Amino acid sequence: MGRLAARTTEWLMRRRASLPAWMNDAMASVARNPDGVLGRLAGRLLRTADPTPTTVPDAQIRLYIAPTNYSGQGYAWARAVERADPEISARNVEVVLPGSFGFAADTHVAIATVNSSTEWAAAEWAAASQFTHVLVEAERSMFGRQFGRDLRREIAALEASGVSVAYISHGTDIRDPAAHAQRTPWSPYPEDPRTDVLHADAVENLALMSTLRRPTFVSTPDLIDDVPWAVWCPVVIAPEAFRAETTPFSGGPVRIVHVSSSPVQKGSHLIEPALAPLIESGAVEYRLVTGAPAAEMPAIFASADIVIDQFRIGSYGVAACEAMAAGRVVIGHVLPSVRDRVEDTYGIPLPIVEATPDTLRSVISSIVDDPTSARASAAAGPEFVSRVHDGTASGRALIEEWIRASA
Repeated sequence: MGRLAARTTEWLMRRRASLPAWMNDAMASVARNPDGVLGRLAGRLLRTADPTPTTVPDAQIRLYIAPTNYSGQGYAWARAVERADPEISARNVEVVLPGSFGFAADTHVAIATVNSSTEWAAAEWAAASQFTHVLVEAERSMFGRQFGRDLRREIAALEASGVSVAYISHGTDIRDPAAHAQRTPWSPYPEDPRTDVLHADAVENLALMSTLRRPTFVSTPDLIDDVPWAVWCPVVIAPEAFRAETTPFSGGPVRIVHVSSSPVQKGSHLIEPALAPLIESGAVEYRLVTGAPAAEMPAIFASADIVIDQFRIGSYGVAACEAMAAGRVVIGHVLPSVRDRVEDTYGIPLPIVEATPDTLRSVISSIVDDPTSARASAAAGPEFVSRVHDGTASGRALIEEWIRASA
C-alpha cells in the first residue's frame, strides 16, 4: 500500500500544474498542516523506513546545510565550501517531496518521515548538534517533531549547543509579492494563485530574520532587494557536466527549448503564442520541457540553439546557468538593477539576451535572420558561469562572511 501511495503521489506532483484547483489545495493543506487529518493520513500511507541520520564528519569545522536542497544547491554549496577550505567538512540534508527531480544530497529523508517520525527527528537532531555551523535554507524547520517544527526553538537549541547559525534564502520564501509587482510589470503576482500564502510566508520569514539577526545569504542577486543586509551566495553548477560538443546554429530550423518547473513564475504560457508565427513558418522548432530529472538536463540543453529562461521574476537561476555553461543563447527578462549588481560584484556582464513577452518574437526573429551577435552571447556563457557559478565565489562568500568569522 505504501509503495502504491508513493507512486500515485509522485505521479500527481509531477503533473501538479495541470490538476484541478481542489487537488492542489488538498496537497497544499498536507504540506502546511502535517498534523491535520490529511497530513496524518498522508504520513501513515507514505512513510517508509527511517533513514540513517546524517554522518558527523571528523573535521575541525563541520557545516550542516538543511533542509530544502532546492535544485541541488545545498549539496553544491557543501562541496564548494569543502573545495575552498580543507579544514571544513560539510553535509547537506534534503527533505524529499513526492515527484522530486532526483538531486544529489548527502542525506535524503522523505517528507512523510519528517512529519511523523519522532525517532528520526531525535536522531537527526543529535547528529546536527555536533556540527559547528548550520546553514538554514529557506527559513524552514529542520528537525520535524523534535522542536514542534518551530525554527526559532531549533535555532535556540543549536546555539545553546555552541553551533553558529546562518540563513540562506532561495526565492519565494523571502520575495515579497507586493514589492516585486512594483519592480516589473511582468511580475507573476497577483496572478499566481499562491500570492496570499507567499506574501504571508515572506512577511513571517523576514520578521524572523530581522528579529533573530544572523549572517544572511541569498542565492540570487535580485533577493538583495528583499533582504538588504544579505550577502549574495551564487547558485552553483558543475560547468563541465553541461559542456556541449556542438555549437548553436549549425543549420536547419532554430531549435528553442524552455524548461518549466513553475509555469506561472516563469511565464511559460506566454512563450508559444509569441512564437506561433515563427513556428508555423518553420523558422524555429519549439520544445517545452516539464518534469525532467536533473540527469537529463545536459542533453536537453545541448539539443537547443536557444534556451528561453523566464520573463516574470526579473532575475536568473540554476537553469539559466546550466544553459549558459552549455554555450547556448539564453533569453530572459532580467531587471537592469540585477544586471548592474552582477557586473558590479564580479566585473563581468551577464550574457543573457534581454526579452519580455512583448519583445520575444522580434528578438527571436532577429536571431534567426542574423545569428552572429547571438553566437557571441552564447560564447560568453561558459566563461561567465566559470567566473561566478562554479562554486568558487559561493564558497568564498560563506567562508569569509560567516564560517571563518565565527570560528
